[in-house]
Amino acid sequence: MSETIHFSPYARLLTMLGDQLIKNERIALIEIIKNSYDADASWAKVTFEGFDTEYKALPGAQIVIEDDGLGMAREVLREHWVSPATPIKKLAKAIDDTTPKGRKIQGEKGIGRFAILKLGRKVEIVTRPPASKKEYLLTLDLSRFDDDLLEKDGVPQKILLKDIEITFQERPAKAIIPGAVKLGNRQLQRADHGTRITISHLRSEWDRSKVDEVYDDLIRLQSVFLLRAVQQEEEKTKRDPKGFEVSIFRGKHYEPHSERYLSQLATLLKDNTVLRLEDGCYDEQKKRFTFNLDGRPEILPLSDPSLTGLRIFRDRFGKKGERLQSQTTTCGPFKFGFYIFDFSKDAKGKHSLDFEDKQLIKKHRIYLYRDEIRVYPYGDPKDDWLEIDAYRGTISAGQFLSNDQVVGFVNITQTQNPQLKDKTSREGLIDTGAPTEDFLTLIKLLLAWIRQKPYARYRQRLIEKSGLDAHKRERVTRAFEELDKAVEGNAEAKLALTRARKSYKLERDYLVQRAETTEQLAGVGLSVETASHDIMAVMSRALGTLDALLQHAIKGGKLDWNDVERDLSALRGMLSFVESQLKNIQLLFKSSKQRRKDVRVSDVLEKVYRLFQPTLESEKIAYDVVTRGSPLVVKTTDAVLLQLFLNLFDNAVYWLEGDKATKEILITMNGDDQSLIFSDSGPGVRSDDAPYIFEPFFSGKGEEGRGLGLYIARQLLERQDYAIELADSKAQKKLKGANFVVSFSKDAENE
Repeated sequence: MSETIHFSPYARLLTMLGDQLIKNERIALIEIIKNSYDADASWAKVTFEGFDTEYKALPGAQIVIEDDGLGMAREVLREHWVSPATPIKKLAKAIDDTTPKGRKIQGEKGIGRFAILKLGRKVEIVTRPPASKKEYLLTLDLSRFDDDLLEKDGVPQKILLKDIEITFQERPAKAIIPGAVKLGNRQLQRADHGTRITISHLRSEWDRSKVDEVYDDLIRLQSVFLLRAVQQEEEKTKRDPKGFEVSIFRGKHYEPHSERYLSQLATLLKDNTVLRLEDGCYDEQKKRFTFNLDGRPEILPLSDPSLTGLRIFRDRFGKKGERLQSQTTTCGPFKFGFYIFDFSKDAKGKHSLDFEDKQLIKKHRIYLYRDEIRVYPYGDPKDDWLEIDAYRGTISAGQFLSNDQVVGFVNITQTQNPQLKDKTSREGLIDTGAPTEDFLTLIKLLLAWIRQKPYARYRQRLIEKSGLDAHKRERVTRAFEELDKAVEGNAEAKLALTRARKSYKLERDYLVQRAETTEQLAGVGLSVETASHDIMAVMSRALGTLDALLQHAIKGGKLDWNDVERDLSALRGMLSFVESQLKNIQLLFKSSKQRRKDVRVSDVLEKVYRLFQPTLESEKIAYDVVTRGSPLVVKTTDAVLLQLFLNLFDNAVYWLEGDKATKEILITMNGDDQSLIFSDSGPGVRSDDAPYIFEPFFSGKGEEGRGLGLYIARQLLERQDYAIELADSKAQKKLKGANFVVSFSKDAENE
């Protein structure tokens, strides 16, 4: 025997859709007001009736939400409002996803209205559609039930959803009628349509701080970057048909929550940022970002080396961007804007922020908006939806700016980003796999680029201006000279000044020595890192060969001595390779450094080439050396030249790896003018990076670079009165990529 049965949900489903699914009262109120927005209301008014001055609820307290939207028709209330998961909005959006005012319809899941139950147990809705002489009253009273809707009047019962009674009444309009309505400190004429929701038997305790938080959320429902905060709300609403404002009242008393911070924020964004990325757009088809950086147009393709060198890029798209070579991202295009502040103590001029400025900025993070309406809770100061703080704390703090110093937004749309979907709980985006991961990666990638490139350049300029390089400008020496004149004739002061000068010199010499030692050790570390891969690979093969010989010896039997001789010869060759590599590295150790002598540059170059030869061959990088004039012989040490060439080779290989075009490294030596040009066919050095490539810790390799190689190379050369520069003339640029000119002539810096 078979029969047809049907779902029969328990009434407690309402608590799951309302109380349990919605995180807090703030989100609940926002859901209700978003319905007002969808109804094309120009205003919404929230009134806390029966509350004292600190918003403590008195007996009979209730919350009233009223708007001048299009209201709900009779059939909508009777057939859809009472039906959880109604598809009415979703179906309407399939035909036209905009309202008569041109707003994008927000809701579609058909459960947002049940957020009301997070606020109270009894709900009364009065609504009136346009051109109707009647209004409709719907009442849902759950005050006799327990919180889980498993008991009624204290008696456990089987309570199904169909057992919950909702009263519906049709009556002549008397609540939603034309008349004066107070909004803020002004009075408007109410339209003859709209909705009023009264919530009583309140479930939660309220206080002033919670209401302040509600207001902060409501005023940020629309983009704070689109609101003209410096204008009067009335003017904005008149000029903008999409304008939407929210006011909060306590009874008849308007609560003027701080609106001034919007204009303060607008001023900070305009006048106090160190960097502004505006009018930003990610073009998915062209795989690139476009934006204005401090008013200057920028195009940043995903193939740009300054992006591909970042760990975030490689983790998501492959070490060489393999995934992007066969397909594009799947999140869809989006718009963005980021405003960067400097919270450090050494920020100068207009970039210097006081305590109040910093506190205001910290209230805002990076917001996400869908069709100009905020996706909560993204943008809250406690929400780290991009996991920036987590990344800084567990992997590398230097790869991202602090969340506190970045304010910004990302705009997506339902049309262009259909795979980026909101959670039913209204707590951010659903993890839809590749689309969500691509979206988050792209935003973090751009933020990491900002930190590594334009912000690093800003900080470098700041250091140069701040006088931290005072030893180069001899400021301290000049200060001592001025003090000498000032204390002339004062023997005691003169003696104290002499002691101070001696102490300063001792300390300075000590610090210079430490800096040189640190640079030398850093150089050794970089060189060991370069050689370690090949050494470990050879050692692994050597151990395998040795293990095989031992196994044969242990098992007994007659050994094939020809095979043994072959394996031992191979083993000797491997160990010989390791020995030669370690000898080259040993030349870099301070204890092994020789005095300066005449060194044939080609000999050292050959050693470094052998070190990189396996990589050059595997990457199919052509290598050539051209000698002009007499052989290049310079008075230096092997260690200095090894450091120089190790870094130049390492950089060239890095930028040439994965390049599909012809890959070349060309070295041009000229003994007659004591110069060398090191060239590669890679992407070259960006013009805005050029002033900083020899500065410490500035790297174009993202997280894979330390920003020390070129800095150390220049330091070593300058100590011997030699120089290295980026080629600046056509004659010096032998290949299309990076071209470095090394001058070994003593007057190189004076030419």
